[in-house]
Amino acid sequence: MDSPYRRELEVAIAAAQTASRISREVLLAFGRPGNGDAAAAAAAAAAAAAASAGPLDVVKDDLSPVTVADFAIQAFLVRTLGRAFPEDGFVGEESSGELRSHAGLAARVLEVLARCAGEALFRDAQDVCDAIDLCVARREPGAAGGRVWVFDPIDGTKTFLRGEQYAVNVALLQGGRQVLSVVACPLLSPDASAATPVRDGDVDPTGRGCLLYAVRGHGAFVRPLVGSPDEAQARRLPRHADSVASPADLRAVTCWTRLDSGVDVVHKAVAEQLQVPFPGSDLLGWVLRWVVLAMGVANMTVWVYKRRDRYAKVWDHAGAMLLFEEVGGKITDVHGKDIDLTAGRTLKDNFGFVAAPPSLHRVVLDALHSELKAQGKHELLR
Repeated sequence: MDSPYRRELEVAIAAAQTASRISREVLLAFGRPGNGDAAAAAAAAAAAAAASAGPLDVVKDDLSPVTVADFAIQAFLVRTLGRAFPEDGFVGEESSGELRSHAGLAARVLEVLARCAGEALFRDAQDVCDAIDLCVARREPGAAGGRVWVFDPIDGTKTFLRGEQYAVNVALLQGGRQVLSVVACPLLSPDASAATPVRDGDVDPTGRGCLLYAVRGHGAFVRPLVGSPDEAQARRLPRHADSVASPADLRAVTCWTRLDSGVDVVHKAVAEQLQVPFPGSDLLGWVLRWVVLAMGVANMTVWVYKRRDRYAKVWDHAGAMLLFEEVGGKITDVHGKDIDLTAGRTLKDNFGFVAAPPSLHRVVLDALHSELKAQGKHELLR
């Protein structure tokens, strides 16, 4: 791809590939390879048990699991992109508090980084923790005119722990605007298409995985994750959202009955009103939902939080949304407002999401509003 962000794209793609190797190393070590290689998984699990340095996961204050891979990938991305672009800022999901208080976990993180990224990258566990904390100590996403990299080291941590679908999200914002996206999906087939909805348990049997990338105004692309960075492997994704004109052609992606934060009954009612098969693609991680929207497996999603004071996190959406926009998709919140990525780590100026082909976005939005009113949830429209 020829663009003003060519070097950033090259560095980010290489970093995402290494981040994926880190994630797969952790999965394999704990017997959860996600690719059917039971013999290799069993051998690796036995070795890991014999030399265990700490637990696979701990629990954060918000009760979501944190894994060796989360910490290792965030530290690796900060160090790699920071060396390439030293003036840029960073925002990421993790902070090092749990890592600093679990010596065994810190040792495991350092070990996997040494195996996958080289022993010279980090001096010790303290160095790893310091890198991770650059994501909470430096520039916010909305810094005026500034460049900020936003990371979600493992999107879909719960499914990751089961050896199911997950993603590594890398985004570059400039002045709070998405300009570059790189998303690695180690267990998703690059051949996923509208013919078959994607679910969390659908793992690429070839073990290739896929990588998607986009630069604003230059289109979105998909390629196998494994292999040479030669761009000849990449396939430009068509602007499929531009050609959808009838509600009969809508295909949904959601997370059905597995997240307590969403109003499931409304999500289903909107699909029924529009006569859209439901749930369609069913994925826990938000980044993966944006990915299947970009790939044309789906072209519509609606998400309403149960409480008006519940907001999305920037790392679950920044960059990944650009993939859908570059294939013609339109994204707003429940009120029809554009998504404001300058609001900070929490997208507090927006509530929920509505994404659809531009010609049908108002139809989907109106269906959502009518269902919220019909079910007496007027407070969610305020």
